[in-house]
Amino acid sequence: MKIRTTLIRLARATATTAALTLLTAATTTATYAASTTNAPAPEGTVFVDAASLPADELRGLDRLIPYAEYARSHRSESVARQAAADPAPGDQQDLRQQCANHAAQAKTATGWIKSRFESCQKRPFDLVLRDIRGTTTLGRLKFDQWVLGFAYDGSRRVDYVASIENIWVEPIPTEDATKWRIGQHFHHSINASKSDPDPKVTAPQTVNRDELLGVWDTKPHWNLTYTSPDKGALFEQGNQQRVLSTVTMDLSASSPNSAPYMEGSNAYNSGVRYDYAGKVAGKYKGTVFTKARVELVMSQKDPAVNESAVHIYDALNRPERTFPSWPGKSVPGAKEPLHRLVDKEKQKNNRTRSIKECGKVWGDYAGTGLQCDEYPFASTKEGSTKGDNRFSVRLIDGDDNETGGRRLDQMYTLNRILDGDAFYMKVTN
Repeated sequence: MKIRTTLIRLARATATTAALTLLTAATTTATYAASTTNAPAPEGTVFVDAASLPADELRGLDRLIPYAEYARSHRSESVARQAAADPAPGDQQDLRQQCANHAAQAKTATGWIKSRFESCQKRPFDLVLRDIRGTTTLGRLKFDQWVLGFAYDGSRRVDYVASIENIWVEPIPTEDATKWRIGQHFHHSINASKSDPDPKVTAPQTVNRDELLGVWDTKPHWNLTYTSPDKGALFEQGNQQRVLSTVTMDLSASSPNSAPYMEGSNAYNSGVRYDYAGKVAGKYKGTVFTKARVELVMSQKDPAVNESAVHIYDALNRPERTFPSWPGKSVPGAKEPLHRLVDKEKQKNNRTRSIKECGKVWGDYAGTGLQCDEYPFASTKEGSTKGDNRFSVRLIDGDDNETGGRRLDQMYTLNRILDGDAFYMKVTN
């Protein structure tokens, strides 16, 4: 009996020093434990997603208060130095507001990608601290995770502004939330198989920040800059020095007796491409977010390109009205992307094929001021020589046709669309 009592005491002592780690799901814990130690998860306490718990287990945890208010009532050396929280820099406020207006997309792992040069994530977390057996609840923690991303047309660089904000807590009387911690942990990878030779990315000196809630509450923002070194202009030799990289951020939460940070939560990820493509890209080098959806928008009410816009609208929505005509015809660009083609000879072949089709339908139109408008464009891999006849030609005003071509070229350079890059069409009324 004495031996059994001693073992029970030892087990309880072990439980009080076990890890407290953020889990998004129980399976994540099991998978990580098996892959790192091949041992079962330690007994103790754990943060779990409140959404994973039944409603009756959240009763009594609906009186959360702002962390600053809680800290004032639990004075300690760690909170006595607190001051007002730093505001977000002024030049980021517009993006933050737009991000909040796209809440559904912003809370995903990739966030809301505004363009090839701006992205943001605003992801709310609602965690419950409980013992690992699920018999005792020790508190609740809510906060917002923000990540603002900025890529640059003209520089092989990408910046991230990360933060933990709007922290609310509700611990039981015996638990001290001033000792709870949140961590953001960044890392990156390179897709060497899709990059040009010798791809490299230089990470910032600091990629991990694990702080007490009180530190996040007063200093919520921190900055990270990733760059890719280049070897000068090599694009004329066929090397655009493209580097395809993914930046990932994992989130951790713990209380005083936590084990080392658990990887794999993948709270945020960002696809990035660095290039030194030369004149074809506009500015000779730059960086873009690869998951951005790029659209060329034309309006049927714009007098400068209304004939081009109507033609594209018909090709996408009423292909039976377009030439060449065949049963079941469909034309890409709305749901299926188009892809840029930079080979001048192949572009010329597309135009020649399209003009021939215009001649078959309308005969000789020389001297009319009309031009043969083709869609998909000659500068796309889906042009008329692709061989599937999923294209359309129409005679339209020459100035309209040429203005539409200039708009297309502007879209290419403003978005750093390189050979093979995808984009979509959008025609408005």
